[in-house]
Amino acid sequence: MSYDIEQKFVIATASSALGLIRKGGVVMVGSQCREAIAANTGRAWEEWIQQLDRGVDPAWSHERIVRHIAAGYDITPEWSDMLALLYEQKLGRVPVGQTASAGVQIGVRRTMPVAEDKVWTFLLSSEGLPLWLGTMPSLPLEIRHEYMTEEGTRSQIRSVIPRQKLRLTWQPQGWEHPSTLQIYVLSKTAGKTTVSVHQEKLEDIYMREVMRRRWEEALDRIPSRLIG
Repeated sequence: MSYDIEQKFVIATASSALGLIRKGGVVMVGSQCREAIAANTGRAWEEWIQQLDRGVDPAWSHERIVRHIAAGYDITPEWSDMLALLYEQKLGRVPVGQTASAGVQIGVRRTMPVAEDKVWTFLLSSEGLPLWLGTMPSLPLEIRHEYMTEEGTRSQIRSVIPRQKLRLTWQPQGWEHPSTLQIYVLSKTAGKTTVSVHQEKLEDIYMREVMRRRWEEALDRIPSRLIG
């Protein structure tokens, strides 16, 4: 899935938090998501709710709702899909990737022909940190250590298994609440390593897509830096 979203909506250091907050039984879409909807579809979220309330049967499948939106409105297939997912939450459906304990979550992994120790060292280096965490000279692996990157991302180290796992909070500038970020460096075969990113407690499915793109791009850049 690829979304034609302006850069200010894609970067993690977004200007404002967003969320699907249930108030009085109605799912409310946060400010960043509202801006993205308006910019990419030409309609405000409130207008979409009115349109879909009139035209969508609550019993329809996701695919049927997507087809309805795509056939009736001049927007991209990707945004037809996103609007359907957002509207389905208004209907009370729980999206894929959301659990009661972890909230909305995303997982991305990449396997690369590089030794485990080399990958771990690179991720924590001044060159590697900006690719996934943010710009800072180093990251002391001390439990409860708090830091802030040059981009304004705040975090706290929660747990560390050297050369294997790092768990921390991750709160870019403008987010009201931190997410939980886990980085795994795994190797079952000599000279081959899998880097896995798992992020929990995201505000909604829109942010899940934004973060999926961020982590995929970050992990895709690591092998070229290590292998040259």
